[in-house]
Amino acid sequence: QVLSLPIVVIVHGNQDNNAKATVLWDNAFSEIDRVPFVVAERVPWEKMCDTLNLKFMAEVQTTKGLLKEHYFFLAQKIFNDHNASFEDFQSRSVSWAQFNKEILPGRGFTFWQWFDGVLDLTKRCLKSYWSDRLIIGFISKQYVCKLLSTEPDGTFLLRFSDSEIGGVTIAHVIRGKDGSSQVENIQPFSAKDLSIRSLGDRIRDLGQLRNLYPNTPKDQAFGSHYNSEWVG
Repeated sequence: QVLSLPIVVIVHGNQDNNAKATVLWDNAFSEIDRVPFVVAERVPWEKMCDTLNLKFMAEVQTTKGLLKEHYFFLAQKIFNDHNASFEDFQSRSVSWAQFNKEILPGRGFTFWQWFDGVLDLTKRCLKSYWSDRLIIGFISKQYVCKLLSTEPDGTFLLRFSDSEIGGVTIAHVIRGKDGSSQVENIQPFSAKDLSIRSLGDRIRDLGQLRNLYPNTPKDQAFGSHYNSEWVG
């Protein structure tokens, strides 16, 4: 007889995501001397941040973890609260239901399903870009508009899609002749898209993209990620 790490038995691959959530929650938040299978229903948000960061770094195999502004975005997402400050979130606790039971507002998936999609995409296609800090990733569409609206034409940044699981999108500024600015989001790229043509090459292809926010020329930022191609 021996104590085991958590195990979840599933009967179909579509249960894999929920099984991983159960194991993650159990591993991170159960007491060592607990009664078997008993685990807290709510945990401090601060502990959840540490858990998500460790999971992200381990899964993606990177030394570049999540930053304070990433935690702020994730808190807004999981609590569905866009008015609280970073400090307000620090004193809150998050429930299992908020983590992987309740569907995010206006979406068809839970917080964990969305986060796990980001993990999978980053691990498979974006590890080097993330490690080079070329992807902000965890940032809202509204905040992107605020950041980019005063920037020159062609300024862009990379964020994880809110509307799709496992997608990365490019937000960029288009400035009209009258000086007015518009921020556009290119349709998200999935892991399948990026296996056909890499993110670096897609950025090189798009002539309307000039400088990575705040002001790094795209060839300087992404040049090492371009594939050398022979043009016949």
